[in-house]
Amino acid sequence: MTTTKDYESYYVPDQSKWPIVGAVALFLIAVGAGNYVANLDTGEGIGGWVLLAGIALVIYMCFGWFSNVINESMSGKYSAQMDNSFRQGMSWFIFSEVMFFAAFFGALFYARMISVPWLGGAGNNLETFQVLWPEFHAAWPLTTTPDGTTTEAMGWSGLPLYNTILLMTSSVTAHFAHVALEQNKRGALKVWLGITVLLGLAFLVLQVEEYIHAYSSMGLTLASGIYGNTFFMLTGFHGMHVTLGTIMLIVMFCRVLKGHFTPDNHFAFQAASWYWHFVDVVWVLLFLFVYIL
Repeated sequence: MTTTKDYESYYVPDQSKWPIVGAVALFLIAVGAGNYVANLDTGEGIGGWVLLAGIALVIYMCFGWFSNVINESMSGKYSAQMDNSFRQGMSWFIFSEVMFFAAFFGALFYARMISVPWLGGAGNNLETFQVLWPEFHAAWPLTTTPDGTTTEAMGWSGLPLYNTILLMTSSVTAHFAHVALEQNKRGALKVWLGITVLLGLAFLVLQVEEYIHAYSSMGLTLASGIYGNTFFMLTGFHGMHVTLGTIMLIVMFCRVLKGHFTPDNHFAFQAASWYWHFVDVVWVLLFLFVYIL
């Protein structure tokens, strides 16, 4: 007697070391970044080395975990039901990232629209605030701190504009790569995806150059009051996400070179494309609210 199944098998992987490796890496990044920033003026401490160790461990985790998932996928262990789970997981992950940046944009909004006007005497006793800080000018960007330190505001032209063009172009090339994959045009897929990777790397190089210029020529540092804090917090975390997205695209490019993916089975590529478009949208908002307005 034979029976038919009205459901698919659902692959459950074995226990993995990668979640704990990722947790340790994020802990090292948090501790290292905090120690590095706290000792930025003195240059003491090992925060920088701890931060680099955490970043290296994250990269190791990404490649190791990706390798496991790739092997499982190529061995035919995944079903359509598993594919739906991956889609839901990636969707929730991107949503969590949306809320992550929403908190930081909220901090920027609070500083610009509430804190600065309040310090300028809006809705309060203006004379009292003038006694506390007589030369305070309630305008954004707040380039003068209470101790008298003055810095320059980062303009939107130059490197920020170039980076905007790079990211917007990379979003277009990523889309062309996706279309080429759906049409099974492997040559065009390799070209467009390779260009996307190069544009992502170029963005990171220019952002490092922008930071060097800010520190060495403009006096814009993490110690530059609320403006410097929000500037580096938003651009820095976005740069970290671009780095992660670039790593994902490099992995996808390597898989494409090995002949992976078909027009009907390529969610890993699609997930990386979703993430890349997400970081591009975040940069557009960042460019508008941090650099222009």
